[in-house]
Amino acid sequence: MALADQGGQGTGRPAPGPTRRQIYEAEVRRRSNLIAAGSTLTVLILLIVLIPMAPGWEGVKKSFFNAEVFARTFPGLLEAFLLDVAIFAWSAPLIFILGLLIALCRDVRKPALYPLRLFGILYTDIFRGIPVILVIYLVGFGVPGLGLPRPWNSPYIWGTVALVLTYAAYVAEVFRTGIESIHQSQRSAAASLGLSSSDTMRFVILPQAIRRVVPANMNLFIALQKDVALLSFIGPVEIFRQAGVYKSLLANFTPYVGAALIFLAITIPATRYADYLLAKQSKARS
Repeated sequence: MALADQGGQGTGRPAPGPTRRQIYEAEVRRRSNLIAAGSTLTVLILLIVLIPMAPGWEGVKKSFFNAEVFARTFPGLLEAFLLDVAIFAWSAPLIFILGLLIALCRDVRKPALYPLRLFGILYTDIFRGIPVILVIYLVGFGVPGLGLPRPWNSPYIWGTVALVLTYAAYVAEVFRTGIESIHQSQRSAAASLGLSSSDTMRFVILPQAIRRVVPANMNLFIALQKDVALLSFIGPVEIFRQAGVYKSLLANFTPYVGAALIFLAITIPATRYADYLLAKQSKARS
């Protein structure tokens, strides 16, 4: 009877144990984790002990960390946050599409289509150069000032347009970076197979480029989720504006802390996921 496969060998011999190098690296990792945990715990203890010793702590605690105010306002903040989520949900696909189109314009190589390339360059330069809050003011107040009928004078529409215009410029640059990261040899190979320039971009370049820029675009969309709050300056009652309403009614800043916690509950998991994708991508390349 053949010997059973043990340790993945199939020869009856025991699997080899860890090498000295592996044992040493495991010990270094264990020691590093213990030091990191100890230093973090020390800092937290110092903060917990020292902050309440500050002379104005009681006033800050009452104004920013009032449990009663937090309990009264948190449900309303969650309800207002649904508007942030809705604006993000209909803005993100538009940003993705417009950003990809702008990136394709910048990648145009035929001399006759140079105006498209010039448009892409000017678009990204202009909308990356203007602060997003200024674009929101210019679009959110300027376009409705034309006297458009309802619903075309809605701040929800033009606030969304301002976010899409701004973020599409950043997404376009990320896509352009991904497109340019694909080696020229792949375009040459596609041409040798008889593919046209458009088919090469569609079937060869874009699938690879989009996969490569997913982590970077994830970070941009996380920033978009936070910047939706800027639309409150032109009218929509989303979470930031709702927190301001509660602050005025209750003369307390705790609602802002509640709004910050809601944003953190969304952005931290998304950020960690983006980091995971980036690490996975780096590992696959190496």
